[in-house]
Amino acid sequence: MPGHFHYNRNLRHFARSHRKDSTKAEVRLWCELLRDGQLLGYRFLRQRPIGNYIADFFCKELNLIIEVDGLSHQFAETAVSDREREANLTNMGYRILRFDDNEVMNDLLNVQRTLEFWIEDFEAARKQSGR
Repeated sequence: MPGHFHYNRNLRHFARSHRKDSTKAEVRLWCELLRDGQLLGYRFLRQRPIGNYIADFFCKELNLIIEVDGLSHQFAETAVSDREREANLTNMGYRILRFDDNEVMNDLLNVQRTLEFWIEDFEAARKQSGR
């Protein structure tokens, strides 16, 4: 993985505006789980420009992108766009976990457990491969 993690400097302005206009679910996930290494000590970034996309949350060490999907992601054309985006990011070497707004707002404990299990699996696989 390149040292810059496919950082797209041209999208920096858009990422900054996304941070200012975050959804309630994104703010909750950030404040209660992802900020300041709260999630098992891993550092996440908000609204990170990667390739031609802006990832909601990104952890360099885990190579993990977390997306929080609102109502617009339920429409067919958005779902196709999401699949294409996910395929492109996966081809760049990233892993993507998706949660919808409802999950984050109404079942944050389950979102936390899902993320912790994913990280534990990642750490076990990394340990097993000797990295």
